[in-house]
Amino acid sequence: MTLPADAACALIGPPGSGKSTFARQHFKPTEIVSSDFCRALVADDETDQSATGDAFEVLHLIVDKRLKRGRLTLIDATNLRNPDRARLLDRARHWQRPTTAVIFDVPLATVQAQNAGRTRVVPAHVVAEFHGLLPTVDQLHDEGWDAVHLFSTLTRPSRTGR
Repeated sequence: MTLPADAACALIGPPGSGKSTFARQHFKPTEIVSSDFCRALVADDETDQSATGDAFEVLHLIVDKRLKRGRLTLIDATNLRNPDRARLLDRARHWQRPTTAVIFDVPLATVQAQNAGRTRVVPAHVVAEFHGLLPTVDQLHDEGWDAVHLFSTLTRPSRTGR
């Protein structure tokens, strides 16, 4: 997977699918805009779901500012709902930035096992519900994403223009 240096890249998958681990292993901390981190910024607790609305306001502000400056921006959130992805696409188009979606299509049993081993365990029924919301590659192409990748087929990412 090659990412342009000014791309908006949405990681898409349920909690426990490996999005944050993947992001930390392959990208600079400043390139990652995490909903959990934004929740911690506004509430001092990344698990405080009552802070989600405020956290996403912060997330969208950071994403917008990074895209404006032409910085690689990796959005680490579930991104499972079409309206959430549409907002990201809208901002990337506004700033004329390329878009990439990465689907973490990991088997539910694996996701559940990984989730159980996390510090912040999401209830199993929520993980299962979110797993059922995974879009297909075709759906994402139809939404307008420039590139779509499945996690299982990724090689070490590289960036053009750096």
